[in-house]
This record gives sequence, C-alpha cells and structure tokens, in this order.
Amino acid sequence: MDEPLPQELASEENICIVDSGTKPTILKSKMHFSCLTLQDAVVHTVSGSAKLIEGSGRATIMLPYGTKVDINKALYSLKSQRNLLSFKDIRQNGYHIETMCEGNMEYLNITKISSGKKNESYMVVE
Repeated sequence: MDEPLPQELASEENICIVDSGTKPTILKSKMHFSCLTLQDAVVHTVSGSAKLIEGSGRATIMLPYGTKVDINKALYSLKSQRNLLSFKDIRQNGYHIETMCEGNMEYLNITKISSGKKNESYMVVE
C-alpha cells in the first residue's frame, strides 16, 4: 500500500474517479478506446443540458496494481474534467467495491475472488 504508483498510471489521463452517480463510464482520452465511434450527444444534468459527448465505444481502463476494467460502451468527452468510472462497469467485470480506512485516509478497495483468493486493488478516496 505504501509503494508509489508507476508514473504511467499516475498520469492525469489515467486517473479515474469512481462515480456511483454516472451510469456510463465517461473517458476524456481516446487512448483508452479500442473501438470509438465519433458522434455528438447531449448530456442532461441538474443544471441543464450541454453537448459534452463526442463519441462512444469499447474501452479498457488499467487501474492501480493491475486491475483491468473492460467497458463495452464508454462515452468519450474531451471536455470532461476527469475520467468517471461507473460502479456498473466495475461490477460487470466481476469486481466488488468495499471501503476501508487506514490512518486518516479512506480507500475504495476493488476486489475480485479467483481460485478462492481475494485479489485487491486500492484507490484513494479524498
């Protein structure tokens, strides 16, 4: 847990916010997409509507410590401030989400049980 993230995982393009409020995952970089169809779409929020989505397609996210999340229908938005990873897409990959506290930090613990062993990937929650 104390080891730093490799530089390529810590880059801004790879940082994801796990968001229980978003249904589709929204990614701000084309690098995550293996197949991307460009098409403008409008997003409706509490504060109104905006043309934020520029495409959709199949994507893969690599989370810290080797956790791979394949997403069948991710949305692409260059205007997005952050990558938003939906709980739904995490669960569709067979992962479970738990919270844990260590000192003054709270973590999201993404786990998967394989061969009777719990494999974990930690994400910091601020």
